[in-house]
Amino acid sequence: MPSSSTRASTAAGTTPAAEAAPLSHGLKQRHLSMIALGGVIGAGLFVGSGAGIAAAGPSIVVAYALSGLLVMLVMRMLGEMSAAYPSSGSFSAHAERAFGPWAGFTAGWSFWVLLCTAVGLEGMGAAKIVTGWLPGTPQWMWVALFMVVFCGTNLAAVKNFGEFEFWFAALKVGAITLFLVLGVLAVAGVLPGTDSPGASHLSDFLPHGGQGLIVGLLASVFAYGGLETVTIAAAESQDPVRGVASAVRTAMWRIALFYVGSMAVIVTLVPWNAPEVVEKGPYIAALDRLGIPGAGQLMNVVVLVALLSAMNANIYGSSRIAYSLVQRGMGPRALARVFGGVPRIAVLVSSVFGFLCVLLSYWRPDDVFPWLLNMIGAVILVVWIFIAVSQLRLRRALEREAPQKLVVRMWAFPVLTWVALAGMAAVFVLMAREPDTRVQLYSTGGMTLFLAAAGYLWQRTRARN
Repeated sequence: MPSSSTRASTAAGTTPAAEAAPLSHGLKQRHLSMIALGGVIGAGLFVGSGAGIAAAGPSIVVAYALSGLLVMLVMRMLGEMSAAYPSSGSFSAHAERAFGPWAGFTAGWSFWVLLCTAVGLEGMGAAKIVTGWLPGTPQWMWVALFMVVFCGTNLAAVKNFGEFEFWFAALKVGAITLFLVLGVLAVAGVLPGTDSPGASHLSDFLPHGGQGLIVGLLASVFAYGGLETVTIAAAESQDPVRGVASAVRTAMWRIALFYVGSMAVIVTLVPWNAPEVVEKGPYIAALDRLGIPGAGQLMNVVVLVALLSAMNANIYGSSRIAYSLVQRGMGPRALARVFGGVPRIAVLVSSVFGFLCVLLSYWRPDDVFPWLLNMIGAVILVVWIFIAVSQLRLRRALEREAPQKLVVRMWAFPVLTWVALAGMAAVFVLMAREPDTRVQLYSTGGMTLFLAAAGYLWQRTRARN
């Protein structure tokens, strides 16, 4: 196997600098800063946290804190590599540097499938909200409209993606900050018209015991997916190294404030077993407890924005991952064609794949669509493992050959890298114990093994040629 330094200069016949050259650098620092800030406030936080609270009760705060610590370590490792080697391929390019083309192939295409499928799921979630406001209108029509809008946005110029995400993120950050302020005031008993519940809702901290905490932990892990987009976007910014460094260094307080903080406020204000936590969503349930007029509809607007933001970001991320893979010789060459600084064919293909997932939910809702959802269920964990093992190898190569590139350093290396890997292994074990997540684990494992075999065969074939 060639050394890390050899792979760094010859991986797939392209360097990161050459890979990024055809793309425009239209993202400004304010775009990256807000993408990093708002990217942590994903649709999973608003949509999926209710089920976690119902399972774990007040201990959901511990679940989000534990999974948040794991995500912080992953982002720090990814930030170290992305600051040293900015690339639109992000972790896929880093995996290739560390272990060869098969690893980049496996990590990249599995993440592409995840992002494209997520585009369809987020479109369906957004359409459900709109049809609640406009009953009688078909959901598929709204999904198609959202697809056209964001596909068109990403086809035009990368700065359009940046502007959409800037304002989407600003609205999400403003809404969650206001929620936290109102919630803290209510908990403290100083919000007019409300009485503080004190700690009365926290007395039954583990209502379902350790099993409930495990379910809540698994739900919280997958709520953090999507934070990787900022390292993909950094390659098209005016100062990639600075952008990545800034985003990673602020990840800790953002996760602590937005995720752990909001969960703490919600379970303090609302009984964990209140039906509206799942039926309406935890944020709407908390605002209703505060008696704020129209709070439910306002939060629905925020959830809609979060879903549309995720659609926009995932179309962008999937197209750039596909572009990077093909630039490195790992897919159809047409996907790497760039027009006006944008890989437009990759954008179109990613969007079409996403809409195909929506159609499958109508055409084959009982077999093909659930199979697809199970297949992507644990992809984010596979990606995190690639990030961790790649960082283990590349960090040592950087220390030997280019220490000046270590602008961002992983804390307590290599101890915390191994701690993160142990945490990921623990999540896999917990998934294997739960019937609902076991199917996802095995389905994702099957897809990963298939892609790894395909990538290895492709690598051997190219080596012989």
